[in-house]
Amino acid sequence: MKNHLITSETLGLAELQAVLDEGTRLSLGDEAKRKIERCRAYLDEKIATDPKPVYGINTGFGSLYNKHIPAHDLETLQNNLVKSHAVGMGPAIPDEIVRLMLFLKVQSLAYGNSGVQLETVQRLVDFYNHQVYPKVYEMGSLGASGDLAPLAHLSLPLIGLGEVRWEGNEFSSAEILTRFGWKPIHLKAKEGLALLNGTQFMAAFGTWCVLHAQRIMKLANAVGALSLDVFDGRIEAFDPDVHAIRPQPGQARVAESVRRWLSGSQLIAQPKKHVQDPYSFRCIPQVHGASHDALEFCTRTILAEVNGVTDNPNVFPERDAIISAGNFHGQPLALALDFLSIALAELGSISERRTYQLISGSRDLPNYLVANPGINSGLMMPQYTAASLVSQNKQLCTPASVDSIVSSNGQEDHVSMGANAALKAHRVVRNVYGILAIELITAAQGLQFRRPLRSSEPLERLVDTFQQEVAFMETDRLLHGDLTKAENFCMTVDLN
Repeated sequence: MKNHLITSETLGLAELQAVLDEGTRLSLGDEAKRKIERCRAYLDEKIATDPKPVYGINTGFGSLYNKHIPAHDLETLQNNLVKSHAVGMGPAIPDEIVRLMLFLKVQSLAYGNSGVQLETVQRLVDFYNHQVYPKVYEMGSLGASGDLAPLAHLSLPLIGLGEVRWEGNEFSSAEILTRFGWKPIHLKAKEGLALLNGTQFMAAFGTWCVLHAQRIMKLANAVGALSLDVFDGRIEAFDPDVHAIRPQPGQARVAESVRRWLSGSQLIAQPKKHVQDPYSFRCIPQVHGASHDALEFCTRTILAEVNGVTDNPNVFPERDAIISAGNFHGQPLALALDFLSIALAELGSISERRTYQLISGSRDLPNYLVANPGINSGLMMPQYTAASLVSQNKQLCTPASVDSIVSSNGQEDHVSMGANAALKAHRVVRNVYGILAIELITAAQGLQFRRPLRSSEPLERLVDTFQQEVAFMETDRLLHGDLTKAENFCMTVDLN
């Protein structure tokens, strides 16, 4: 059991990956506890001594900001906020995304600028540690004023409402509170708003997507290198001098990665009959490299977000200031997630073209990579599946971030639609895994038709490991199971 201490230390990808591990437990550091308690004490004193209206603390929300709420109704105000905003629809999101949402909400509140009670944050930690996952739905967030509807569903169990998933089953939150001996939280002024304002739905999906995109980048380079070798491609297009004279950083890194994967290959070293390769092979550095650089930008954006405070208003006890601003606006994430979808979709697009070339009967490979084509269709149909995934990705890459719909009687008159961008990016990631899995099946199959020559040792090991899961196809067989196994292999294989 690993422990992750919640502090103000900067989070990187390694820490975020660890948070996804169900063997990780959270605990609040002493510094975080002090900051939370100091901010809450300041806010309580401010409410008691200063009668001026402060948005979301003693006023209504959104366009109701001008409605003053008396002190005896402040707890009811916060409970009503959580209940009224839990309007999610569509499928429930995966538990691993909810797990990230819980962590990211705890992290944001722990900086001490939100005015919540320590027991509220601790209960979110308890949910995470006991793998009690509030049921959160895909639809409902506009990506500004925070992810209001998803975060309302995340927060309902704090007050004994809503549903949760635990140990693979669904329970009412009241049942789970009773089971663990937890009392419902009595939300104080500002707490409901602190819980609901924030970008944790978008950021959780973004975190998951970036972590997997890092893996996909390595995978695309490895599988692309294997396909180049099987296609009897040329290595000259990966020469470092070629990439030095066009100083795009990702391009050079991808070329280096492919050279490394192919080092020692008998296939890549043999004399070639053809003077150049199709773009899907020859331009791997340029296409993969552009996606690499886009991923670097998206990763920086996501990491900046998960290391920040995104609720409203922001409380600064040391300045005696409560400031209503707009850190909940998801525009940075919306743009980055749209860009990430495009970058990953291009990795899928060029991958499908390599698959098509490998099954086309070119360069002394048999049609559809089967020994007796005609009676056997071989790998004809997986390319159809790859093409359908590529086509769907094109549709999903229509940007969400250029859209906006006015809400809250015009008070919230520009929104990011970052939640929709996040959902689209999540689907693109899954699709690209499928496309690369099909290329890997195809390239591994084609390699056997190049014997007795061998590829490099790293690629031969990759294929040997893969074909323990998906065997060489002698004659036609049911392929759905092979595609599923290949996709799972791509999501889990160690590429270091």
